[in-house]
Amino acid sequence: MNTIRTKEQLGPNVTRYVVDAPLVAAHRRPGQFVIIRVSDRGERIPLTIADADPEMGTITLIVQAVGKTTRQMAMLNPGDSLHDVVGPLGKPTRIQRYGTVLCVGGGIGTAPLYPIARGMREARNRIITVLGARTRELLILEDEMRSVSDELFITTDDGSRGTKGVVTDAVRTLVQSGHRIDQAVVIGPPLMMKFTSMLTKELGIPTMASLNPIMVDGTGMCGCCRVVVGGDVKFACIDGPEFDAHQVDWDTLIRRLGTYRTAEQAAAERFDHVCRIGLDGGTSA
Repeated sequence: MNTIRTKEQLGPNVTRYVVDAPLVAAHRRPGQFVIIRVSDRGERIPLTIADADPEMGTITLIVQAVGKTTRQMAMLNPGDSLHDVVGPLGKPTRIQRYGTVLCVGGGIGTAPLYPIARGMREARNRIITVLGARTRELLILEDEMRSVSDELFITTDDGSRGTKGVVTDAVRTLVQSGHRIDQAVVIGPPLMMKFTSMLTKELGIPTMASLNPIMVDGTGMCGCCRVVVGGDVKFACIDGPEFDAHQVDWDTLIRRLGTYRTAEQAAAERFDHVCRIGLDGGTSA
């Protein structure tokens, strides 16, 4: 049973869960993910493993309630269980001693970035972190990222926390001020990753990006998570999820991510409607 041990609200519609998954916890490495189902008839969704405790047999999942399944998961509480948790999946991050590693996280992307930054720090790299979000309420894991960083910079679109601007502003300022960066890791919304990788390419900084395309089985059989990297088709679930950011066809990725947007919105609206009926004393499905 994948029982939820703890549940903590990190921000608007963002929740941290500690879940029983002893086999995953024992084998997971930074950069890997799991696929979960909330119920026996539920869809399969990929979630990055934000942390793990092999001794306790638990993994940490940080989830933003956007679609139907993540909204359903947000209604679960400690003591409830996820129907199944499969993993760890994907290739682990290549952790080695690079020198100075720049970790750039946008919004919920900070969740998968944290174990990577910690792993890079344990490999004796110097860690410079840039976190960005639209507003201060959407920043997550600031304390955790600070604990594994030598320097940490924050940007918000509205200036409510840190410097007003976007992460690329901070990255350019860092380089212009004389910081030498040997490797970058960027995780966040696709547009943010696209423009950050364009900048790091201009600056000559090797960059890894963790991609989260549409995914179903997580084993490379369905082909839903295909991405174009260096002109070749790759499957994010088995070839990734991390790729050379300078080789990713970002426009194709962004276009494919919108394939089922209308259906996803309709499913979320139906779920909210059923929930409201239930709360009002009607019959829920």
